Amino acid sequence: MPAVVLVGAQWGDEGKGKATDLLGSRVDYVVKFNGGNNAGHTVVIGDEKYALHLLPSGILSPGVTPVIGNGVVVDIEVLFEELDALIERGVDVSRLLVSQGAHVIAGYHRTMDKVSERFLGKRRIGTTGRGIGPAYADKINRVGLRMTDLFDEKILAEKIEGALDQKNHMLVKVFNRREIGVQETLDELLVHAERLKPMVADTGLVLNQALDAGKTVLFEGGQATMLDVDHGTYPFVTSSNATAGGAVTGSGMGPTRVDSVIGVIKAYTTRVGEGPFPTELFDDKGAYLQKAGGEFGVTTGRARRCGWYDSVIARYSSRINGLTDIVLTKLDVLTGMEKVPVCVAYDVDGVRYDEMPIDQTAFHHAKPIYEEFDGWWEDISHCRSFDELPVNAQKYVHALEEMSGSRISAIGVGPRRDEIIPIHDLIHGRA
Repeated sequence: MPAVVLVGAQWGDEGKGKATDLLGSRVDYVVKFNGGNNAGHTVVIGDEKYALHLLPSGILSPGVTPVIGNGVVVDIEVLFEELDALIERGVDVSRLLVSQGAHVIAGYHRTMDKVSERFLGKRRIGTTGRGIGPAYADKINRVGLRMTDLFDEKILAEKIEGALDQKNHMLVKVFNRREIGVQETLDELLVHAERLKPMVADTGLVLNQALDAGKTVLFEGGQATMLDVDHGTYPFVTSSNATAGGAVTGSGMGPTRVDSVIGVIKAYTTRVGEGPFPTELFDDKGAYLQKAGGEFGVTTGRARRCGWYDSVIARYSSRINGLTDIVLTKLDVLTGMEKVPVCVAYDVDGVRYDEMPIDQTAFHHAKPIYEEFDGWWEDISHCRSFDELPVNAQKYVHALEEMSGSRISAIGVGPRRDEIIPIHDLIHGRA
């Protein structure tokens, strides 16, 4: 009855979609437990490329039941746009389940997100403007809308009115925008209710019953560890728990049911949006990583900031998530470099930090301390075993494993679904 949690171990965009899809063909359920349509997965199957934003990557695996858990905030219009796009390409989406407790993103959430981000000016967080943060804020403030509310028009209208009461004062008096009406929001949401209703279920019950029946369930995190609202580089974070603990609260599964936790990490580092990034490169090497790695956001199209591998971040992610395995992706992007630096520690005003600084100011001023490794020139995209890799690539992987605090169990050597080197079994139940 393996329950496998898969999370990003950096700032996102590590290749979780590929890792999830690789595992998804061996599991029965794939669950998205946090976030919304503010992040995306790219999955390449043969010559077909799929960009997913809100849907779990498991929706592309035949026979797998994809689940949107209660920890997700759902823009229903985006949900159906994605489903329709997949249906047009011949993908069976009929098995999708959506938690009755998942919160709904309304139009006013998107409006509040955009106007408040502009209002912050140079203090902006760098959100995608898709209403994710405001929807989570309403959830915590207990004025949120949940999936089950869409099937009771009277309750839905009352909740929308309560949510808009304060927001309209802010929109008109602070942001100089027009007031949003209850009826227009009600109409916006109710148009989707009939199509949505067959998908909505008590997914916590479904998943626990599946584990009881010996099924394998994969829990897929949106965003990544360093964007976790509690454990990331606050305040430059997302609005949910993207770490392994979020799989429990965001799905209705008990913590004792988790069998393994897989962290996905790039062979270098990227970040989208604002916030400190110690190994960020501003030279031709950074431009090369961006171009060779195709480092542009799946959801936003924004260019990703690029830097060398940061083992301090990797150790922190390993500890915070309790990683049992690491999937190392995009090793092929480093091909052709004479030297490959790795950040082994930070220097903060003359003080060495081998672990994450505990305060924001220290991390903001952290300077990377590098160790350099010899590069390789051979094409590695055809490699399917560790021994087939060039010797210097093997040495690089061994060094990252030693520094990162968890074993490396698979290595991505190209963008295609089959361009991966398995080392250890990623799906393993308790002994």
